[in-house]
Amino acid sequence: MTSGQAMNRRTLFGAAATGAALSVTGAAGQAPAAPGGTPRPANDAAGGGSARCREGYRAEYHFTVPDQWKNDPQRPVWIDGEYHYYYLYNADYLTGGTTAGTAWRLATSRDLVSFTDRGVAIPKDTTPAGDVWSGSAVVDTDDTAGFGAGAVVALVTMEPDPDTYSQAQYLWYSTDGGRTFSPYGTGPVLANPGVRDYRDPKVVRDEERGRWVMLLAERTKVGFYHSADLREWSYAGGFVEEGLGVLECPDLFRITAEDGSETVWVLGVSANGKESGLPNTYAYWTGDFDGGAFHPHRDEPQWLDHGFDWYGAVTFEKRTGDGSVDPAARYAIAWTNNWDYPNTTPTIESDGFNGTDSVVREVVLRRSASGTRYLASRPVDALDDHVTRTVELGDVAVEGTHVLDYEGAAYEFTAEVTWDQVTGAGVQLRRSADGSRHVDAGVYGEYAFVNRGGVPNPDNSGRWQESRTPFDPSAGTVLLRVLVDRTTVEVFFDDGRHVHSMEAFPYTVDLGIALFATGGGAVFRDVVIRELGAG
Repeated sequence: MTSGQAMNRRTLFGAAATGAALSVTGAAGQAPAAPGGTPRPANDAAGGGSARCREGYRAEYHFTVPDQWKNDPQRPVWIDGEYHYYYLYNADYLTGGTTAGTAWRLATSRDLVSFTDRGVAIPKDTTPAGDVWSGSAVVDTDDTAGFGAGAVVALVTMEPDPDTYSQAQYLWYSTDGGRTFSPYGTGPVLANPGVRDYRDPKVVRDEERGRWVMLLAERTKVGFYHSADLREWSYAGGFVEEGLGVLECPDLFRITAEDGSETVWVLGVSANGKESGLPNTYAYWTGDFDGGAFHPHRDEPQWLDHGFDWYGAVTFEKRTGDGSVDPAARYAIAWTNNWDYPNTTPTIESDGFNGTDSVVREVVLRRSASGTRYLASRPVDALDDHVTRTVELGDVAVEGTHVLDYEGAAYEFTAEVTWDQVTGAGVQLRRSADGSRHVDAGVYGEYAFVNRGGVPNPDNSGRWQESRTPFDPSAGTVLLRVLVDRTTVEVFFDDGRHVHSMEAFPYTVDLGIALFATGGGAVFRDVVIRELGAG
C-alpha cells in the first residue's frame, strides 16, 4: 500500500528527536531527556567505512533502499540460484511524498545479507491503472499461464481511481528470469466486487489439488480464491478476524515442526492491535487449510514480533545448498517502519533515503511446555559470514550498572543472564558517554522489554516507547541476542520465542554498551560482541 503525505525533511526529524525526550521505564530507571535536533550529516552516504567510527545512518548489514523510499517487501522467489527480492519503491518520494506512487524494484541475493540492486522490475504509471502496490510473484514452472515454462508471474494490486471502489488485481509477467515485467492487458484479472479494501494478493501453489490459491486482504477478512492458470479466479471462502484493524499482506504456508513431529498450515496477516494492547506487526494462526477455508487451532492470534516496527512482513521458502526446499524452516523479512510515523527518519538528512528492512530471519515451528504451537525466530545463519570483528568478554558479574570496554554502532550482542534474585537485568545499547542516553533491553519482573525512550526515535506521541512480552522471573535465566544497526534494534529473547524490533535514532557519537542488574546481582555468561557488515 501507499499512504501518508509529503514532508519537510528537517522539520520532521527535528520533531522526532525532540519528541524522544522521555523517561526510560522499567529496569533501567529514569533517563534524562534526550536533546533534540538534526543529526550531523554522514561522512559516507554510500555506506562504506568502519562500523565503529563512520558517522551516518545507513545500515551496515540490513537491507536499505539505494535512494528515495521503500515500504512493503514482496515475497522473495528463488530463480537461477538466487533470491529475487522485490519491494515497493517510490522514485519521487523527495518531491511528492509517499502519495507519489510505487513501483516494484528488484534486488538479488545468494545469502540474504548482501544484496545487489537490479533496478525497477515493474514500473509505475505505465498503464491506465497507475502505480503498483503489494502482491506476490511465482515461478510458473509448468506453464499454467501460457507465458512459457519458468515464466515469472506477478499478481499485484492497482487502483485506477482512488475515489471509487477500484482496488483490483492485475497480472504482470516476465520471460527474462524476473528482471523485467510486462502487463497482461490493461484490465484486472480479478475485478473489485464493490468493496473499499481489496488488495495485497498472495499466491501459493496448492500441489495437493493441482491449482493456485490467492489470498486477498478484504478489510477484516482474508479471502481465498482458486485458479488453474493464474488468469481466471473464483472465490472459495474466507477467514474473518475482527478487532485488528484493516488486515493487510496476508500469508499462507505449510511448515513441519523443528522436531519433525507434525506438519501444519500457518495463516498470517499484517495487523494493528495497538489500541487493544497488542502489537502492530505480523499476527498468525497455526491450523489446517482444506483448499477453501482455514481452520485455526486456537481463536486468538500469536505475533511474530512484539516491537513497534516490523510491518508488511513476508515469509518465503528456505532453500538448501542444492536448491531444494527445507520443509522445517521458513525465512521472513519485514519493513522496519510504521504507518504512524513513516516519514520520520534521520536517513533522509544523512543519506538521502527512507527505507530499511529487518534482518532476514529463519522461522521454525515449536511447542511450548504447555503444548502451544508457536513460531520461533533466529537471524539468518549467513550473518556468520559477515562478522568483521569478534570481542569475547567471557562472564561478567553485575550489580547496578557495568560499562563495557567497547564501542560500536553495528553489531550482535549475545549473553545468557543468570541470577538468584533480581528485579531486572539487561543491556543498555548505543549508550552516551555520560550515560544519559541509551536503548534498554532486558527483563523486569514478569515481562521482557525493549525501551527506546532514552534516545531520539520516530514516535512523537510518547505512547510507543516500551514493548513488553511475558516472562517468568522464577526461571532465573534469560538468553539475550540483540542485533544493533544504525537505526534499528532487534532483540531475540530465549532463542527467539519472542522478538522485539524497533526503530531508534541514537546520536552517531553514542556507541557505548553497559550491562545492568537491579534489586540484586546477575552474571552475564559468555558475553560476545560480533561486529557485522554486509560487504
